[in-house]
Amino acid sequence: MKGDAKMFAFLNGDYIPKEKLRISPDDRGFLFADGVYEVIRSYNGGLFQVEAHLKRLERNVRELRIPYADIDSLKMVAERLIRENDLTSGQATIYLQITRGSAPRLHRFPVEEVPATVYACANLLQPHDDELQKGTKVILVPDIRWSRCDIKSISLLPNVLAHQQAVEKGATEAIFVRDGAITEGTHSNFCGIFQGQFMTAPKSNYILPGITREIVLGLCHQLDIPIKESPILKNQLRKADELLIVGTTVEITPVVQGDDWLVGNGKPGPVTQRLQKAFYQLVKRNKAFS
Repeated sequence: MKGDAKMFAFLNGDYIPKEKLRISPDDRGFLFADGVYEVIRSYNGGLFQVEAHLKRLERNVRELRIPYADIDSLKMVAERLIRENDLTSGQATIYLQITRGSAPRLHRFPVEEVPATVYACANLLQPHDDELQKGTKVILVPDIRWSRCDIKSISLLPNVLAHQQAVEKGATEAIFVRDGAITEGTHSNFCGIFQGQFMTAPKSNYILPGITREIVLGLCHQLDIPIKESPILKNQLRKADELLIVGTTVEITPVVQGDDWLVGNGKPGPVTQRLQKAFYQLVKRNKAFS
């Protein structure tokens, strides 16, 4: 992999050394967090679930009414960034961001349509093997975010503050609680095993419809693991047989401690391990990169 000083990124149709990129201070992403983003994982050069990620990005662009219709071209952008940055072996992520573009600072949309700002970069990803194998700790925090968490907005300040709390308490993720029910993590979906049944919050405006979440639900069907898409209440957590977080960067990570209490016997559980095994078999069959 090339060093950071030689990394290439994409901005508005051009591939440029990352350190030479320049974005206008009038960009609405910078001024208002008026934009959306997506993160796609790459395994040995293969983009994983790229179509699902781009479909979600297209939906989010539409929800924010950003005038950008060339979502499909971003697959080729991602593939080129993997090649240009020597990331065809090992694991990496592609970050995509689309904002409403540059315009005078007014709270309303620009009167005249301006081109969206489209940015993409590739990054080497170091797998968290220890957490995947031994499990991790999470903390619970109040969910103070806005009520459109189903949009993958670049406005992530509540997530940043919550995640920093987790880091300061020796945890790797903060889990949001709204009205006594678990919604999701700062960068993951949250799931639990209760008496052999897989539970996770149903899709709503309070959670992101995670790509990995959908994969895991599909794996549960294949493995004949009963599913219940229903809110997990905070006061249920200590009764869980297993807890786990799922997402593009965390994959399927067992949760073995919440705040100051252990989940089950404090070790990854058998259902989570079955799901992990099935997930990696799916990754090995990934043929997304051509």
